Amino acid sequence: MRRMRIHAAASVLIALGATVASLTPTAQAAPAVPEMSPGLVEAMQRDLGLTKVEAQERLSAEQDATAVEQRVKRLAGGSYAGSWFDADTGRLTVATTDASLAGELRAAGADVRRAVHSAARLDATKKQLDKAGAPEGVAAWRVDHKANRVVVDVVANQRTDNDVTAFVERARKAGPVEIREVNAAPETFAAGTVGGDPYYTGNVRCSIGFSVHGGFVTAGHCGQAGAAVRGWDQSPIGNFQGSSFPGNDYAWVSVGNGWWTVPVVLGWGTVPDQLVRGSNEAPVGASICRSGSTTRWHCGTVLAKNETVNYSQGAVQQLTKTSVCAQGGDSGGSFISGDQAQGVTSGGWGNCTSGGQTWYQPVNEILTRYGLRLHTA
Repeated sequence: MRRMRIHAAASVLIALGATVASLTPTAQAAPAVPEMSPGLVEAMQRDLGLTKVEAQERLSAEQDATAVEQRVKRLAGGSYAGSWFDADTGRLTVATTDASLAGELRAAGADVRRAVHSAARLDATKKQLDKAGAPEGVAAWRVDHKANRVVVDVVANQRTDNDVTAFVERARKAGPVEIREVNAAPETFAAGTVGGDPYYTGNVRCSIGFSVHGGFVTAGHCGQAGAAVRGWDQSPIGNFQGSSFPGNDYAWVSVGNGWWTVPVVLGWGTVPDQLVRGSNEAPVGASICRSGSTTRWHCGTVLAKNETVNYSQGAVQQLTKTSVCAQGGDSGGSFISGDQAQGVTSGGWGNCTSGGQTWYQPVNEILTRYGLRLHTA
């Protein structure tokens, strides 16, 4: 039944593509709202507390902000101190260390905030922490452009641990650093063999991320290079062709044995499948949704980028943090913003009953690392 459903999704994909191409807005028309699957809009309504119209308008504003972000990065140059989407205004905010550029940046479509430290300075500070080696009581660290600091998350009940205290002292000497407390440490979302619509390697169940030409991408902690992969029906799919974890958390799996790839993210039978048309990176503050074999569709917002997460197996760098929940078995699953692929689920804390946060490995890094091409509509 799943394969019949995928064929149907592919047919809808072609039809929708033709419809979108035939629409030409006039100068008097309202701003175009990107074509989205009902499932994506429904999930945003449920998880972000939006109406249907609000969800569609937000998606349109985020699409504009993604384009503006590329322009202001070029304009700001070395003074660029980060940018983020503001859901209240529906616009992108850009931080700069050069006040003289404010007018030019506003003309490019962004709101402007003055910053003391450039993004390059903050990135350099974070890289020093990446090399330091963190104890388990340190949950994660990232560049927070709004705060104009590198933020280090420390597990509250381990704040006074000697190793944690020593790491915090080293971190503060590295540059502009802020320490915050969190209630729990992150963990990966792999799981033992249970029912659902997953893929399996050994006794581990994970979720497919995005189709690429020749296979799919997923999380590196789900399997090592060479490991055999079985599908939802336990039939052979292929093998892990490349895998990296910790340090990174990405992998790709070859597809064969009668399996094939299509440019959709599955709704797991509860919402319509979501079409994938590209991989433009959404800014901080943008809405984002996740699909996984355990908890299906859930949505939230992008909280931070380039965060180092300190799992018990080792630190993973350059992850993106979100407010989306996830649970065991969701690892490797798809993070998507609108119709743009964002990344594959790495890990997090909490669950989809009481809430939590989840990190993903950006998909463009995976594509570049392995020379893969995303399968798109």
